Amino acid sequence: MNDELAELTSEYVGKVISRAKAFRLLGVAAAGILFVTSAFGQGDCRDGYETQSCPMTEKAATASIKPVFAPTGWKTVALDHITFEMPDYRKEAAFYVALMGWKLRSDDGRQAVLDMGDWGSAIFKESPERRSVVVTNFCFVIAPWNAQVVESELRRRGLNPVTENDGQGFESFHVKDPDGWDLQMSNGNGFTRARKGAAEAKVAAPTPFASTGWKTVWIDHLSLLVTNYKESASFYSNLLGWKETYDEGSQNELMIGEVGDIIVRGRNPNDPRFRNGSVAAARNAEVDHISFGISPWNTERVKAELEKRGVKADVDTSTKDDIQVAAYKSYHTPNGYNLQISFVTHDHRLTLANAVKPKSLGRGDP
Repeated sequence: MNDELAELTSEYVGKVISRAKAFRLLGVAAAGILFVTSAFGQGDCRDGYETQSCPMTEKAATASIKPVFAPTGWKTVALDHITFEMPDYRKEAAFYVALMGWKLRSDDGRQAVLDMGDWGSAIFKESPERRSVVVTNFCFVIAPWNAQVVESELRRRGLNPVTENDGQGFESFHVKDPDGWDLQMSNGNGFTRARKGAAEAKVAAPTPFASTGWKTVWIDHLSLLVTNYKESASFYSNLLGWKETYDEGSQNELMIGEVGDIIVRGRNPNDPRFRNGSVAAARNAEVDHISFGISPWNTERVKAELEKRGVKADVDTSTKDDIQVAAYKSYHTPNGYNLQISFVTHDHRLTLANAVKPKSLGRGDP
């Protein structure tokens, strides 16, 4: 590791450790570089440009890049599922049913399928080798759907699609994003269609505590940590029709149609510290946390209900404001996975985006 890269790594490590104990470091020994991820950090350029954490001018930090490929014209119309792997899927399922109001649709002894509401599904897979819960895939429904056309367009963009069909009407393709993340695109005949019927399976594991009575109503955001966030944002917006909101200099929040939002976070290729060779060799992507909007929301009552059940509630406003007056209100509840719950629903989406927007860009709508 050269001196400049070592200095950069030290700077990032110091900043990460000082922000929160929940930050994790992923060692990439082969590339001789540390890929740093954060569970709570909301943008290196949030407090302005030409600073220690954001050593670029606003123009350089927010400059666009050449699109990774031509737009497909597709739209994302639904979330089919998010896949989680964990050491004890039944225990985890019982936790989410009681805390988040999810419904168990099926359990085949290897995995459970849960409805997060009438708008999304979660697959909990048994994976004994895992020490904790890890998100490994997400699948979105796109339109218009024609399997032959979709496959052709994917190949035209060099994405080497892998087919996964069930023989009963569900069609999908898996591709890898710029960091190798497993992205799946499908028609609406999978879990999306199944959710039209009631989920009435019984949870096999003991209920960990009394139900909160909450409902999960929205994806406030998926937090996707990547190597080059500008490249990844371009990839998803041009492939799946996701709408970019603002480019802060280290992240970009994208609107996933009417499904929810995703924050794409990572290094900026315009940052003088960015090293294309090393970063390219160390490519990695991770959904380090997911924030779900719940209903009903009462800031104090939500905290009290969490604590009453022995669930830790770490405040996250994405600013230093008190949660009672902050524009963005949420709690992280580190259980088997860094679950975040917030007050954000469809009606006031992008509250987080406006809260963390750099001071020099103002606080108006993106």
